[in-house]
Formats: sequence, structure tokens, C-alpha cells
Amino acid sequence: MFESAELGHQIAKDVYKKEVAKLREALLDVQFDLAESKRFPVIILIGGVDGAGKGEVANLLNEWMDPRRITTCAFGPPSEEEASRPPMWRFWRQLPPKGEIGIFFGSWYTAPIISRAYGESKDAELDNALEDIVRFERMLTDEGALLIKFWFHLSKEKQKARIHDLQKNPKTSWRVTERDLHHLKLYDKFRQISGHVIRETSTANAPWIIIEGYDANYRNLTAGSYIRDAIRKQLDNKTNGNNRSVAAPILQPIDKLHILNTLDLGKSLEKDDYTKQLEKYQRKINLLTRHPKFKDMSLVIVFEGADAAGKGGSIRRITHAVDARFYKVIPIAAPTDEERAQPYLWRFWRHIPGNGRITIFDRSWYGRVLVERVEGYCSEQDWMRAYAEINDFESQLIDNDTLIVKFWLQISQEEQLRRFEERQEISFKRFKITEEDWRNREKWDAYQIAASDMVDRTSTGHAPWTLIEANDKNYARIKILRTLVDALEDRLGNVD
Repeated sequence: MFESAELGHQIAKDVYKKEVAKLREALLDVQFDLAESKRFPVIILIGGVDGAGKGEVANLLNEWMDPRRITTCAFGPPSEEEASRPPMWRFWRQLPPKGEIGIFFGSWYTAPIISRAYGESKDAELDNALEDIVRFERMLTDEGALLIKFWFHLSKEKQKARIHDLQKNPKTSWRVTERDLHHLKLYDKFRQISGHVIRETSTANAPWIIIEGYDANYRNLTAGSYIRDAIRKQLDNKTNGNNRSVAAPILQPIDKLHILNTLDLGKSLEKDDYTKQLEKYQRKINLLTRHPKFKDMSLVIVFEGADAAGKGGSIRRITHAVDARFYKVIPIAAPTDEERAQPYLWRFWRHIPGNGRITIFDRSWYGRVLVERVEGYCSEQDWMRAYAEINDFESQLIDNDTLIVKFWLQISQEEQLRRFEERQEISFKRFKITEEDWRNREKWDAYQIAASDMVDRTSTGHAPWTLIEANDKNYARIKILRTLVDALEDRLGNVD
């Protein structure tokens, strides 16, 4: 795996100076074209052996290119805020937007490699982490990102020599840490594990580029030239990023299921029963979210459903029971320009709550397989792969002690019309009805098909959908509160 990187490539100083001048000009040109096009982001991962020049390369790239359009992130141990969220959260937050470059000094590979080298995990756990990484990187490149992965290598002898040279110079001795010396002792183990990681994760869409790091001139020119060529190639490729073709939406069910048609929308609840149960379940929600164990978990509540199905009213019945300091309601509308410049799931990752917190999504990441599918806002390829990406996203939340409760509120087409007309007639409800709502009614059947496919493909054991018969608001609200209480009690225990 690393043999070709140990051949001792060297470049003379005079040759290096000439080549660097040409390379810097070419890098600035390609960076300018990237910024002008805003078609895709560039994500550069810098990994490898300690002492192989990783930091020097990151610094040089900022020197050779316009640093205003480069974000360099050095990832150390997770902060307290980061540790309370899924491991990938801190990487999602730092992804560069389209047209810009992000340099990740340390990345999602660091923790799995170190954990295995220190004996804190087994081979199977490492392989599971690598499978997650491959899926994540596939998602990034499917979204149009250019992912460049550098591994800077040194032989054991050259790493010893590099560390010795740094130590004996008073100006550089501070750069050698106890951690570096410990890793040197584990060199053979790190080499074996890193070789396995590179083999398992060097894919066609995101290959590893292994560069010998002993000769700085060779290392720097090789890395810079690869970046120049990779960006130029993707710019010349007219089929990636924003230019992905969008076909007419598929309006037939994928799995031939019409699960929403099986609901009994005639279910109802009398006012007196509603009032009693509302108080009962709101009290329980309040106690459960103040349970001592709740501070070690987080809660995500997802509301989807037809227009005017009662999502807003149901959300208010939950928030009335919860301390306002510990929850956020995130209404999801059409993406902003900032959000369009990022991978689809980015705008949802940024709102994932930490421990002891609640986030309620009024519409959610399911928009890709609902409105974007029906309206033809994305390609069939995009919304078809979204089912697996969403399941993977929710799985990561579950693995980090996040409880996910998902509601689909279903009403009949006749009840929707009644509520629309009522909203138009009542002055303080007029803001709830728009021309788009009326237009969406014309695509009722298409939305029902898309929702049925969504439920079928994303109702998993760890994050099932709860279908709410919502023609009667009283019945719907109590079923939602009861479902939430049941889910919290299943995690925390009964509070009565």
C-alpha cells in the first residue's frame, strides 16, 4: 500500500521555485473559476503520518490561493458541545458552500483509526465505522462535492529522523508532543490499520492520494498539482453539481402500497374527554422532560402531513407542556441561498439538539421525497437515494441517544377544503392560506402516493412513523401527545 510512497522522491530547489510560480498562478485561476461558477464545493482531507508535513501543506495552500475563499478546520478531541451530538455533527457544520474550498486537517477518519490503534475498539467496529464513512462520502459526491483525500506517508526510519530533527532544534522542539512520541512507538500498528482503512475507503468517487512526505518540495508540488487538476476536471465536467438533469416527477407508487388509504378518518374525541386527557398528557410530558435521565439524551420530533392537517396546533400542545428554555421549533420552508449551497441534509444537521434538549421540526428532511419529488425540484436519482440517506441520518441520531418521534397527520381531501375555506373567512387565520396551498390541492393524489412511499421506506424499527387520523383535531392532538409520552416512558420509565 505505502511502498511506492517510500521511494524518496526529491525535487531540486531551483526547479521547485519555477514550478511553484506556475502552480500558484494556475491554482488561483482555477479557484477563481470555481468561485465564479458556484457549482460545487471542494473538500480537502489532509491525513497521514505524524511529521509528514500535513500542517505545512495546509498552510501552503492558504498561502498559494486566496485564503478568503478557503476555510481550514483543525479537528482535535470533541468539545463538550460536540460530544453531546452525533460524531459527524461537527464535520457537517464545517462543510464549505458551493464555490469554496474547505481544508480538513484531521477528519472523520481520525477517531476510528486512533481508537483501533489504542485497542479501544475491535476490527468489526472499525469496519462498521468505515462503512458509515463510505456512505457519507458517497452522499457528498452525489450532491456534487469534489472530495480530495491526501494521505502523507513517511517510513518508520524517516519519521524517527523527522521527529529527531524537530526535537534538537530549539525553534521547533515545541512541535513534538508526548502524543507524537507515543504514536511513533505504535508505528507498525498504525501502518497496518491505516493501510486497511485506505483500501476499504478508496473509492471511485473519493480515492485516496498517497504522497511521500519526506521531501517537502515533492510533497507540496504533488499535492498542489493534484488539487489544480481535480478542480479543473470537475469544472470541465458539465454533468455534475448544479447541472444534474431533472426529469419529470414519478407520480406512481414505487412499492404499490397506499398505506394512507387504510386509515379510519372518522375517529373523534368529545370535548370533555379531550380536555381531561390534554391535561393528563401535558403533565406527563412536563415530568418526563424534567426527568434526571433526560439530560443524557435528546429528543427530535418530526411533523409532516397535508396542508391544514393541524401540525401547528399539535406542536403548540407539546410546547405548552415543556420548559421554553429547552426546546426549539424549526419551521422548514423552501431552502435559502445559503442552504442551497450545501448538501441537502446540512440545514437539518445544524439544528440537531444536544443532550437535554428538544427540537421540533415543522416539516423536515422528508421534503426531498415529498415536495421535491412531486414538484420535480430534484432528479429521480436524488430523491430515490434520499430514502437510504435519511435512514442513515436518523440511525446516527439514534446511536447518539437521540429519541426520534415522527408524525404524519392525515386528513381527507374534503376536510382540507373545509379548513381552507374557513381560513379564508376568519381574519386572524388568513395568513395560514396561500395560493400555493390551493395549487398543491391539484396534486393531492401525487402527494398521497409520495407520502405512502415515504412511510413504507423510512418507517424503521428505531424511528417508526406514527400515522395520525387528523380529521378531528381533538383526537389527533391526544394521539400525538399519548404517542410522545409512550416513547419517552419507554426510554425513561413511568412517571406516575
